[in-house]
Amino acid sequence: MNDVLGDGGILKEVVQSGEGPPIPQNASVSIHYSAFLEYSDRPFETNTRFKYPRMMKLGRDVTLGGLELGLLTMRKGEFSRFLFQPQYAYGDMGCPPFIPAAAVILYEVQILDFLDSGQVDDFIAMSPVGMLQVSRCCHDAEAQNTLPLSTVLEVVDTLRSFGNRAFKQSRYDNAKDQYRRASMLLRNRDTPSDAETEKIKTVMLPLYLNLSLTELRLDRPHKALKYGNKALEIDSANTKALYRCGQAYLELSEYESAQGCLIAAQAKKPFDSDINNLLRRVAICCKDSLDEQKEMYSKMFSGLRAK
Repeated sequence: MNDVLGDGGILKEVVQSGEGPPIPQNASVSIHYSAFLEYSDRPFETNTRFKYPRMMKLGRDVTLGGLELGLLTMRKGEFSRFLFQPQYAYGDMGCPPFIPAAAVILYEVQILDFLDSGQVDDFIAMSPVGMLQVSRCCHDAEAQNTLPLSTVLEVVDTLRSFGNRAFKQSRYDNAKDQYRRASMLLRNRDTPSDAETEKIKTVMLPLYLNLSLTELRLDRPHKALKYGNKALEIDSANTKALYRCGQAYLELSEYESAQGCLIAAQAKKPFDSDINNLLRRVAICCKDSLDEQKEMYSKMFSGLRAK
């Protein structure tokens, strides 16, 4: 095992190498881990039963000093074992009744994913009450406007990555919040040039599409339609936006509007199976709705004739 710090306190064995850069300071990490007392084959703590373990913020959520130092040596996909001496684990006192005094601890750790959220933290720190203030009241926008657009776009990209991760885990409310925060940062920015405005529109488009899809997953077709239309304001021929609006209109039982959006999308992608299948659904729903109306009017008129 390699001596990480040179004092013998943290020993590391790489079982499977990772790729990319090492985890940066203040990152948010998703890991599988199992913790063992030395010479024990049964973990006293593990999260490997979770397919999607929660993200942990370095410097806040990782409370074992040795583990945080070890994580900073790892890369995405890496699986390693760490042996922590007491001063880097639970100290001379231990943590009774599970951790005896002066215990040496073995950790098996796999890096599933990480996001460099330190820059997001720095950006949010410009507001004394953080992102909540940004999202609600848009205060301190002047200070954030002094930063280069490239910095803001990096923050937005990280927030969108958090949103994408939450969406994949079916945590749609959380995904929506991340996408909205990202879009709010861009909407609040003063744009001194046409070139910067176009860059912002390019980044806003996928955010609106993500928000539209997320609202559909949350069974909120009115809001899905709102974000789909915002995407169409940026790119009126965007097939994803037309498709999202078609989905929303279908959920709202506005079949003619749904057909209009989907036919426009079909003109751009005539062989797209999702578009064509949804068009068939809309046609069936439209026919069923007309048949129900005919039957209702027929009953109404037959009742009048009977009188």
